[in-house]
Amino acid sequence: MSARLVKGNEAVVQGALMGGATHFFGYPITPASEIAHAAALYFPQAGRCFLQAESEVASINMVYGAASAGARAMTATSGPGLSLMAEGLSYLAGAELPSVIVDVQRAGPGLGNIWPEQSDYASVVKGGGHGSYRNVVLAPSTAQEMCDFAYRAFDIADRYRVTVVILSDAYVGQMMEPVEVPATALHGARKSWAVYADRESRDRLVTSILMSPTLLERHNQALQAKYRKMEAELVQYEESSVEDAEALIVAYGITARVAQSALGRLRSRGVRAGLLRPLTLFPFPAARIRELARGGRLRAVIAAELSAAQMAEDVELAVAGALPVLRLGWYGGVVPSEAEMAERVIAEMP
Repeated sequence: MSARLVKGNEAVVQGALMGGATHFFGYPITPASEIAHAAALYFPQAGRCFLQAESEVASINMVYGAASAGARAMTATSGPGLSLMAEGLSYLAGAELPSVIVDVQRAGPGLGNIWPEQSDYASVVKGGGHGSYRNVVLAPSTAQEMCDFAYRAFDIADRYRVTVVILSDAYVGQMMEPVEVPATALHGARKSWAVYADRESRDRLVTSILMSPTLLERHNQALQAKYRKMEAELVQYEESSVEDAEALIVAYGITARVAQSALGRLRSRGVRAGLLRPLTLFPFPAARIRELARGGRLRAVIAAELSAAQMAEDVELAVAGALPVLRLGWYGGVVPSEAEMAERVIAEMP
């Protein structure tokens, strides 16, 4: 299929539909509103279900209900809406229900503004709601990846019975780029644990409550084992110019695009810079970052992000003291130019 010009927020809907999404429940919020708009158009055209909920709290609980019945359900939001969904995300994890959430990050805290930030990292990557749980977190930096990650997300969600979060930002969601939509739709098989409206599944129970401390401990231990399995099987990243790098920039989303452009400027100024872009934020590519940090060529690792060192903490854990980790953060919707990023790297290099 030939590529056409598509906004990132629309591409994620098209990818989800071709990946087998059956239900979208959502409440519009800038800068994610076009996802609900596109879903309202395309889901019914594809014979799937779209419903605008009365709130973010309602939409995440509708996702819970549909997923319990075997549907491939999703929603989309931005930071304030994600905060309202936190309880539902924890319930989904406790009940081990597969689902897909798109978070188009905007500046905060509070209402903040509608410009890009990456300050939902901690709440999404570390769980978000109450309890010891994890989501798979995919980090697109292009409209094509918005489509591709949504296409893959339901298979990942079904395989591990987990929520997959596509963690985007206002720039990636709003920009229009050439996108090639996959031509073949995927459909989920009947699920052995789901409650369908038939005799075969009538005795099944989907719940996130276990009143026995012993049973709940066992459940948590099983969840942690599943998350370790995900860490071993799902981690993905991309590298640029790392072979001879003395400065390694770690960045995702729109910040990674700026960093990629800044590499040439840095090298022209005498700083051999490379880039590692995590495609998965959980699982995080800690082992690869640690390997590069101990390889003997690097002088520093730079965590570049639109937040107050939220990802930098994971970078520091990966580096484990082998090298200095420089924290480059921007806030409030400010996105640096490649020149501004290069100047900060040069100014702070040890």
